[in-house]
Amino acid sequence: MNITQEKTGNLNAVVKIKIAPADYTEKVDKAIKEQAKKAQLPGFRKGMVPAAHIKRMYGKSILVEEINNLLNDTLTNYIAEQKLEVLGQPLPVLDNEKEFKWDNTDEFEFDYELGLAPAFDVKISSKDKFTEYVVKADKETLESRIKNIRRSYGKMTNPEVSADGDVLYTDLVQVAADGSVLEGGITSTATIRLDQIKDKKILKSLIGLKKDDVVTIDIQKAFEDAAVIAKALNISEEEAAELKSNFQLTVKNVNRLEESDLNQEFFDKLFGEGTVTDEAGFKTKITEEVESMFKQDADRQLSNDIYLQLIEKHNFELPDEFLRRWLKATNEKLTDEELAEGYDDFAKNLKWTLIENKIIKDNSIEIKYEDVVQAAKAKLDAQFRMYSPSPLPEDQLAQYAVQFLQEKENANRTFEEVKALKTFEYIKSVATLEQKDIDYNKFVALNK
Repeated sequence: MNITQEKTGNLNAVVKIKIAPADYTEKVDKAIKEQAKKAQLPGFRKGMVPAAHIKRMYGKSILVEEINNLLNDTLTNYIAEQKLEVLGQPLPVLDNEKEFKWDNTDEFEFDYELGLAPAFDVKISSKDKFTEYVVKADKETLESRIKNIRRSYGKMTNPEVSADGDVLYTDLVQVAADGSVLEGGITSTATIRLDQIKDKKILKSLIGLKKDDVVTIDIQKAFEDAAVIAKALNISEEEAAELKSNFQLTVKNVNRLEESDLNQEFFDKLFGEGTVTDEAGFKTKITEEVESMFKQDADRQLSNDIYLQLIEKHNFELPDEFLRRWLKATNEKLTDEELAEGYDDFAKNLKWTLIENKIIKDNSIEIKYEDVVQAAKAKLDAQFRMYSPSPLPEDQLAQYAVQFLQEKENANRTFEEVKALKTFEYIKSVATLEQKDIDYNKFVALNK
């Protein structure tokens, strides 16, 4: 067997593999004999089919399969031995002029095009500066969070007159252009949340209503959301999107969720007995909780800033034309328009992966199995806490994590998450982070 490599550009190469009969004859003969032992053909006992008969019937397909296996193994081993950093996968070079007899006497030659990763250095030092935002809870955000918590632990009442934020239980009847009830029209019993009403004029008309009061509303103006309209009228979203009609709304009941009192019973329910004893302590705890959530947003912002700055700093080339062909070859449904629109983002993410791998390799950063298990446990723990505030026992959580990682996709995704985390941790330990306090509303405006 003869393997050669020819550079066709800075980041492109063609590997030529020549295979002689001596390279494949033994493998093909062995495969034919194994097939003969398993074959069940009319006129022969199982395992007694002559190898010559199998060769005559299936020899060509067996030869093709063995040549393919030999090519895959040879190319994979060659790339590993030559320590070639390949992007994508090798692409076979089609040559219509080559014709093979496939009769066990052929000398085969196959060419594969490679896209190669560029050689580059990643240099990170204290001269690389990033802003680490410390997001503070502004008054509006804090008041909104406190209101939601108090409502969550509040009680339901039935006031006589509706007010902003109430829930109306109603009968809805479709009306004609002249205001009369439309014969055969849509009727529904619906729960109307006033905080979902988009039109201010319609909202005003629904405030101050009592049981059995009747008003007419434009359903499209009221909600501006086909999904909400579909649910209220018990119709499909497609029908809701096309619906242009007024509805007669009759109030059947008014519900109001009263906010919980700021008393010791409420504090104990939230934080445990005696942990918080007054309103000031309550606000402090809520502020800590809100700003803890903001910290996750700030960490994502910092990671994104690092990502963008390092990609811009390490502006190396990629074998773009090869990668475009590879993407088309491996994604049959990918259109030329989709490729043109998405390639820049693909290339940017690929560059980051190369930078990330370089950092991991140059700094001997280890990603241990224990790290992946811990990440899986943290992810699962967060999911379970969405449904129950009580944490799972450690042994049970560990068991779930192991089961979760047995799925290859879960394991690969978690590994990549740990890899990214360790990369960013290293960068932040070397670069200069300049902390900056910022109100939440101003922080949100940064990404608009």
